[in-house]
Amino acid sequence: MTTIPAQASAAPSSSPPAPEPETPPRKRRISWAPLGLLAPALIMLVVFIGWPLVQLVIMSFQEFGRAQIFGAPPEFIGLGNYIDVLTDAEFWAVLVRSVALCVVSVIATMVLGVAIAVMMTKLGKVMRTALSSALLLAWAMPALTATIVWGWIFDSDYGLVNWVLTQLTGENWMGKSWLIDPVSFYAVAAIIITWGAVPFVAFSTYAALTQVPDEVLEAASLDGAGGFARFRLIVMPYLRSILLVLLILQVIWDLKVFAQIYALQSIGGIRADTNTIGVYIYSVSMASGDLGAGGAISVILVVILLAVSGYWIRAMLKQEES
Repeated sequence: MTTIPAQASAAPSSSPPAPEPETPPRKRRISWAPLGLLAPALIMLVVFIGWPLVQLVIMSFQEFGRAQIFGAPPEFIGLGNYIDVLTDAEFWAVLVRSVALCVVSVIATMVLGVAIAVMMTKLGKVMRTALSSALLLAWAMPALTATIVWGWIFDSDYGLVNWVLTQLTGENWMGKSWLIDPVSFYAVAAIIITWGAVPFVAFSTYAALTQVPDEVLEAASLDGAGGFARFRLIVMPYLRSILLVLLILQVIWDLKVFAQIYALQSIGGIRADTNTIGVYIYSVSMASGDLGAGGAISVILVVILLAVSGYWIRAMLKQEES
């Protein structure tokens, strides 16, 4: 009697294997913990930003003057406030001044902030601590206080600037008023705005610079890359994202600056020639009592800021994807 080998009995058959039974897809469990953590912040945003913004938009479509402040019902006038604002030559003059001041202040802030951050990486511990303390003092000083101090420095009769220029040039600069002329007024304003914003950019950039690997810089140096080449090809890619965020924040802050301009006007500037968009909104809304027109200007400013922020955020996301 012959026996069949076990291997022969285990030979594969020509028929395809039977498909495995499909298992029903598992239901994805929803985790409520992240929503619970975000809920307080979302509630605060809706209550303190969302609802006032809705009220502002509604007011911008209404005739809301002194009569409505004292109880008269507001009347919807459609796009009347927006048409009045957009056809007013003063609004466009103020907007152009605001954008020009913003561009100058942002460029000066970013250049000085990055330069100081790079310098901090080269300083010793003692000097870096002293520089950090000075930056913190400038950062902690309220905008109104800093404006008053700078107003004394540029005072026409007792200011330090006029005294130094008199000593250096031999000409009598005493009595020179820097705030009467709009150009020199905005120069002083740009100095004050830059003074207050540089510490934030410097500290943020310095924190990003500490994340650049030293071994990569050493390897590039051994390959013959100079200081500028190392900064452009190695350091800048690490800084690009943080610099883009800082640029967005600076544009937003400098375009709606209020305290420095208003305080300088109170010290000696001509209000009609030196208004920026933030002060202009205050003048139209509170001083003139036309809250409807002020609301329309505020909504236009919000749209401009959202457009600028959206453009730069989109560029940042594209950069991260690439």
